[in-house]
Order: sequence, then structure tokens, then C-alpha cells
Amino acid sequence: MIRLPRGTQDILPGDSEKWQYVEQVFVDLCRRYNYQEIRTPIFEHTELFERGVGDTTDIVQKEMYTFTDRGDRSLTLRPEGTASVVRAFVQNKLFGSNQQPQKLFYNGPMFRYERPQQGRMRQFVQLGIEALGSKDPAIDAEVISLAINFYQSLGLKSLRLVINTLGDKESREQHRQALVNHFHPYREELCQDCQLRLDKNPMRVLDCKKDKEHPAMQTAPKILDYLTPEAKDYFEKVTAYLDAVGVEYVIDSNLVRGLDYYNHTAFEIMSAASGFGSITTLSGGGRYNGLVEDLGGPETAGIGFALSVERLLMALEAEDVELPLEQSLDAYVVAIGEKAEAKAFEITQTLRTNGLKADKDYLKKKIKAQFKAADRNQAAYVIVIGENELTNGQVSIKTMTTGEQENIAFDQIVSYIKQKG
Repeated sequence: MIRLPRGTQDILPGDSEKWQYVEQVFVDLCRRYNYQEIRTPIFEHTELFERGVGDTTDIVQKEMYTFTDRGDRSLTLRPEGTASVVRAFVQNKLFGSNQQPQKLFYNGPMFRYERPQQGRMRQFVQLGIEALGSKDPAIDAEVISLAINFYQSLGLKSLRLVINTLGDKESREQHRQALVNHFHPYREELCQDCQLRLDKNPMRVLDCKKDKEHPAMQTAPKILDYLTPEAKDYFEKVTAYLDAVGVEYVIDSNLVRGLDYYNHTAFEIMSAASGFGSITTLSGGGRYNGLVEDLGGPETAGIGFALSVERLLMALEAEDVELPLEQSLDAYVVAIGEKAEAKAFEITQTLRTNGLKADKDYLKKKIKAQFKAADRNQAAYVIVIGENELTNGQVSIKTMTTGEQENIAFDQIVSYIKQKG
């Protein structure tokens, strides 16, 4: 027997409906915020992620699925969505559209080679949004509020929003030097990754999982102490907008997003539900004012976030949230005898083409077993057709909730069920 690759999963009926539901809620919410869908390839040129995500990140250094195609080109299965969306924004000249900012959302599988664990797969699904073309701090607050609104609309209550600012270029340069000076005496005590980060991107030392308990982490310089007046004012405006719409948050000066392109606003949404697990992050995002230029486009501000559907479903389970899934049928057609089979098939198809959910037996089951199948499918009505019904040009329709039965002409079946509703 051939098994699926490690770190992947089959999403079977019974679970797939949950995925469909949360994805549709996300789509509907994005449309209310006037975001439009964008779809990008599952694989891209490797250079896109090296430049767009950052060659000092764990994603690029350790986690990408990269291969060489027959044309000797290096390609990579996308590990995240932002770089691809920005590449599409630049390549298709969306910056020239008369609709600005460009507000986009996406939904699709991503791939990272890491140790599989609960809620963290090698193939996982991200829902995300990107708003490109505005430097207004109000859109930062809009992006954050959309994320919070999404989780709350699904019924989650144990949410914790953590925000920080990574400052502007001048703020980061001053903070960078302070971090280098601070960690240099402890260099040999840090992991190999952090020793490299100290040279290339010292802010990412603060994001290290291996060295997080090192005493030097607790006393590291805070970015909030190195903000320029402009960067401080920007962050204060973002928090003021969040306050205005009642979004609660906690400021954490140690919050550092794991990708190189972030600046100014950064945020994560976590689950505080008991039993959720040690990795509490549900989603994260932030502003990336230099990414479009890095990928060959004009100076363009951007902000976005991404969330894992797998971790979302874990959070719903941890809080015992039951999604209102619609899995019942409008009608189940029971055929008695071979002569009625063709008409049963025709009626079933007519119901479907008229917008009703319908099914029938395809295993030649006995009448009792067909009624049991109707029960399993939670059919509102059972339509029975046998030789007598064929002769009379009618079917017997049973309302399953009341047990009421009526004889209805073939051409009245659809209108009868719709009127009964």
C-alpha cells in the first residue's frame, strides 16, 4: 500500500465541509472589506523567495522545497503567499490601476520542510490578504481588524492580539547596532543560526526558539526605545485606530516577525484556549514598505497577514465551537423495482437542476435500506416511486419530520418541495 508523504494529510468527507465553511466565511468577509481574490502559481523561481522572504530566514535556509526542472531552472514550491502576490502585483503592473490601494486576498497550499507536528504540516493551507499602495496607518488597523473579525465571526473567544512596531529604516539601523553591541559579548553562547543572524539581521536573534531562555534575551534593547519621532507617531496612530473600533491588543516589544521584509507594524493573533498547545500563534502579519521595490516595482507601501487553516480548526476544537455545517439533503428518491429505476434517476436529476440537493440509491438496496440511507443523509423528504406510481404518474412524498405523506404528480415535485421549504 502506498501511503501519503510525511507532513501531508487527506481531508476526508466530514472534515472537508469544515474547510469549505471557514474558507467561505473568509471570502465573504474579504468582500465586505472590498478585497478581491488573486491566485498565483504553486511554484515560483527560487530567486523570488530568496529576495522576497530573505536569505537569512529559516524558511529560505532550511525549509524550502526546491528543485531543478528540465530546463535547469531552480524552482521552489511556495512557502508563503506574500512574495508571490507582490511579484504578481509588479509583473502585471497593478500599481498602474486606477483602483488604489490594491486590496487582495488569497487561499491556497504552501510548503515548508520542517518537523511535522500537530497543526504544523509540510503542506498546509494559508488564507491571507495584502493591501498594496497605501501608507495610511488606518489600513494597518483595517488589516488587523479584518483578521480579528474573521476569528470572532467563527465563534472564537480566547484570542490574544499582540502588536509591535519594527520602526522605519533609521529606527531599525539604530536598533540593529544596539543589538549587535548587546549580543556580541555572548556570541559564542548563541546557536549557530543566531551567530549568523548577528551579522546579517540581528533583530531575528530575538525570534530564536533555541536561545529564547538565554539571559541576554531578557535584557536586549527594545525597538520602542529607538523609534524616530515619525515611526513613533505612526505606531501611535495605528493603536489609536484599533482603540476607536474596540480591538483589544497587547504591545510586545520583543515581537519580531520571521521574514526579512517587515517594518513598522507587526502583529500576531494567538489562541489563549486551554489545551490548544504550546505553539499558540494562529496568524501573523505586518507592514513591508520595501518589498515591492526589492522585486523590481516602484516604491509602494504594503501590509498583510496570513493564517493557517489547520491551526484555526485546532482552535475551534479547543474551544468546542461547532460550525453550522449544512450537510442534509432536500430529498432522497427511493425506487421500488427495476422499472422505477430510470424514472427515479430522472427525478433525482430534475431536482438537482432546479437547485435542490438530492440523491438516490445506486447499490440496488432493499426499500428499508434505502430509507435508512435517507435518514443518514438527513433528507427532508423521501420520494417513493414504484410500479403503481409509474402507472398513476405520481410519486409518494414523505415529510421526514412529521411522517406526513402525499401523492404528487411528476411535474409538481419540484414546486411542492420548494413551497414546503
